Amino acid sequence: MEKNWESILAPYEQVVTELKVKLRGIRKEFRDKNEHIPIEFVTGRVKPVDSILAKSRLRNIPFDRLESEMSDIAGLRIMCQFVEDIYEVVKILRSRKDMKVIVERDYVTNSKQSGYRSYHLVIEYPIQLVEGPRNLLVEIQIRTLAMNFWATIEHSLNYKYQGDFPEEISNRLIRAAEAAYRLDEEMSSIREEIQEAQHLFSHGKRVEHSVSTNGKPRKEMHDD
Repeated sequence: MEKNWESILAPYEQVVTELKVKLRGIRKEFRDKNEHIPIEFVTGRVKPVDSILAKSRLRNIPFDRLESEMSDIAGLRIMCQFVEDIYEVVKILRSRKDMKVIVERDYVTNSKQSGYRSYHLVIEYPIQLVEGPRNLLVEIQIRTLAMNFWATIEHSLNYKYQGDFPEEISNRLIRAAEAAYRLDEEMSSIREEIQEAQHLFSHGKRVEHSVSTNGKPRKEMHDD
């Protein structure tokens, strides 16, 4: 019997949508308080059906256990400016009452052999459906922009070589990962100066002069 994947994946689509809204809400809270925003931006996706089937075959996960054993059907990525922001975001997510962190993997401090760095969380997230509540697993990857650039390139090459990298490519990727991490370290060392400059730039960008009805200039505040 052919499975109705659209119906099966609809709850995961809802989860991704809800979490993106909540994470953007966190951004707004920091912005409204005029504080440094640890979340640069958020992306999300539901795993394609062919990828779900391929992974289920690889890991021998039967269809009736997909929901409990495949943790990345729903996935989000949170991008941060600084390494310190990653741990701030993890702390925020741990403290929330609308989700439960059940798995943590710190590949920032303990990078993979390939050079990959990121912080992975698997959370259990409750959603409300017509037929009742359900708890679904969601994988959240938190990384800096430099880490994300490296991971995106590595993913493309992995697709090309099917995981079997030529030695020269593998060595270059490791060196590139080290360079990306050194960049993050350098940015962290001048983080306060960067944040102060960004604050000044953002404040100047928001405040614009416009002409009031009496012909005198006035200041008008605009959202980002």
